[in-house]
Amino acid sequence: VNEQKAAGSHTVSFDASALSSGIYIYRIHSAGFNQTRKMLLIK
Repeated sequence: VNEQKAAGSHTVSFDASALSSGIYIYRIHSAGFNQTRKMLLIK
C-alpha cells in the first residue's frame, strides 16, 4: 500500500495464494515511524 491514510487504525489485506509457506519481511513507514517485522505464512 503506497497511499496516505488519515490518523487511526487501519487494516491491509493481501492475496497470498501465489506465495509459498515461509517467513516474509514487511515494513511500515510513516512520518517519524519506521518498523520492520517478520510474518509467518503457513499453508
